[in-house]
Amino acid sequence: MRKSEDLRDVSTTLDSTAHIMNRISSQLATQLGLVSLDGRRRPEPPALVVVAHGSRDPRTLSTVHTLLDLVRELRPGLRVHLGHIELNAPLLPDTLASLGSGDAVLVPLLLSRGYHVKRDIPEMAAATRARTRVAAPLGPHPLLVEALHERLVEAGWRTRMDEATRRTSAVVLAAAGSRDPDAAVDTGRTAHLLAERLGVPVIPAYASAAKPTIETAVRALAARGRHRVAVASYFTAPGLFSTQCADKAPWIASAPLGTHPALARLLLHRYDQSLAAPAMTEPALASA
Repeated sequence: MRKSEDLRDVSTTLDSTAHIMNRISSQLATQLGLVSLDGRRRPEPPALVVVAHGSRDPRTLSTVHTLLDLVRELRPGLRVHLGHIELNAPLLPDTLASLGSGDAVLVPLLLSRGYHVKRDIPEMAAATRARTRVAAPLGPHPLLVEALHERLVEAGWRTRMDEATRRTSAVVLAAAGSRDPDAAVDTGRTAHLLAERLGVPVIPAYASAAKPTIETAVRALAARGRHRVAVASYFTAPGLFSTQCADKAPWIASAPLGTHPALARLLLHRYDQSLAAPAMTEPALASA
């Protein structure tokens, strides 16, 4: 028995050592990447500023901090900051002020275009000394569909179903809602991509400011013989809207996207995409 415990202790120590060595190697590679062949230090890449909306729900802030830690693990050495549009500290203007006149890419932790992406964030960026560009919002994008699919499976969605079950199944993609028609276009595109992935109808519906509501979407699907309806939570973090939408699910409801690794990868993709494109005053619709 003692020998078995000793072997487990050795295995645990080796795993921990390997993890530490991997982190050291990643950090060293990042530092070496900042040095050119002639020995001169290359300029640091622009900072990544993740712009969250803000929420009174404490779970939201905790989720966002964990997500940013995932981004830092994926890109060691990249300066990653957080700024909120409202409700939580640090507010975006304060984060940008802390950067002085440095370079930064602002990536909205938002799933579609709308007032915040088109007006609030660019106006806050324009009022700072930092040299900034605003990336496109996260959606639509196949990485979001990957996260939505996995959250549904976690909630009980079957990856294999017979044809009779498929003909009675459907999904409501529950989003926050916006009065901006471009937001509905973006959400609709995500619903279309998710429908292709699942092989069943997916109807976008909204918690506020837009139609249809969750209840209306569920009734519309039932009228088409789709009684096995799941609600896919199209929210970046837990909060009031995600809870209200889940409560209206006639069957299962998935958890918000939260700290799914696909979101961390997508934040970095939008950052890289913005750096590769000419500077723009309004984020464009980008799906790849």
